[in-house]
Amino acid sequence: MNIMTVTLTTEAPAEHWGKADVTYQGTKATIHLSGGDELRQVQMAARKIRTQGINYVQLEGGLWNLHSQWAFAQGFATAKTGYQVDWCGSDADKETLNHRAVAAQFARKLINDTPEDLSPLSLANQAASWLKNIGGDHVSFTIVEGQELLEKKWVGIHAVGRGSERPPALLELDFNPLGADAPVSVALVGKGITFDSGGYSLKSSEGMLAMKCDMGGAATVTAALGLAMKEGLNKRVKLFLCCAENLISGRAFKLGDILTYKNGTTVEVVNTDAEGRLVLADGLQAASETGAGLIIDAATLTGAAVMAVGSNYNAIFSPQMATLQLAQKSAAAVSENVWPLPLDAWHKDMCPSAYADTANSRPTKGGGAGGASNAAGFLWRFVSPEANWLHVDLAAAFESSASPLWGAGATTHGVLTIAELLKD
Repeated sequence: MNIMTVTLTTEAPAEHWGKADVTYQGTKATIHLSGGDELRQVQMAARKIRTQGINYVQLEGGLWNLHSQWAFAQGFATAKTGYQVDWCGSDADKETLNHRAVAAQFARKLINDTPEDLSPLSLANQAASWLKNIGGDHVSFTIVEGQELLEKKWVGIHAVGRGSERPPALLELDFNPLGADAPVSVALVGKGITFDSGGYSLKSSEGMLAMKCDMGGAATVTAALGLAMKEGLNKRVKLFLCCAENLISGRAFKLGDILTYKNGTTVEVVNTDAEGRLVLADGLQAASETGAGLIIDAATLTGAAVMAVGSNYNAIFSPQMATLQLAQKSAAAVSENVWPLPLDAWHKDMCPSAYADTANSRPTKGGGAGGASNAAGFLWRFVSPEANWLHVDLAAAFESSASPLWGAGATTHGVLTIAELLKD
């Protein structure tokens, strides 16, 4: 196997290399740091090395640290397997990096999987199996599927998924290392739309092509929990994955339908492509029922969030300033990017309906102005007022095509932030 060693230097390249930020000598590559955002420079350099056909690298030298090695690995990763990064530095850093790599690879594989191979039930089962393998007897779970969802009044997941031949499902998983009567510290909720056609609010072919990634929230919270467990998490956490395919058929939900949720809230469907918030409403109610002090949901929810913060930040929302600050602190600790967007009580009323308590969107393209905040306001209706709540709109979870920082496909950006929040 051909191995290229990669080192860091703060020295400029030799004159004949011009302004190159990566230079080569035999089987050695050198990344030339020029000040400023060095992690970004490292990640971009990793992309360049990878796109030149290099599959196996050994990081070497005293300038590497935990953050720069992870930045390199993120830039080096691709949807296609068959590559490897060997770490350097302390045994503690190597162990942390290995744990991160396992969690990220789990999330990346799920998100990049084809919609045919990853059904709602498959997503729920794979997530439960992976966490069970990590947590052993501390992990228990149930999967509610198909018509049973209606019997338990999980109307959003059922409505969105009923147009598919493959049944929708809600995974309810409990990680409890403390004993039967332990309180639930955190509840995680993930959007698990394994494919989103838009339903009768049909997407274009270009808009639909990447919609295998619409379960990115479910993959992100699952991978985050698994990573925290690997790093010794010692608190009770419950996980809820809201899994469905949003397809068109004679059974599919329609514009003008009204859903009555478990908490009594009625919702008029004005856009079947605003389906993520419909399934998350069930998950947030289930999370609220646990009595958890902190509820975190993650979802590839709105294009509006991407327009607001771009694809290198995840947008965050919370009614509590302290929760936003904790999320920012956690993201900074692991060198990920989050940015808070507005969420006020009046955002709950920004999707009015003449027929129900609220609509699931506004009947305009993209949900109109402030679409990401309006979506968060909708979700807020389903969160216990006693809980601290963080909503993560995963603008940075997926790249439709390769960029200077990321290979095409899943980025797993957000996994480390939520794992850090679990530890805090």
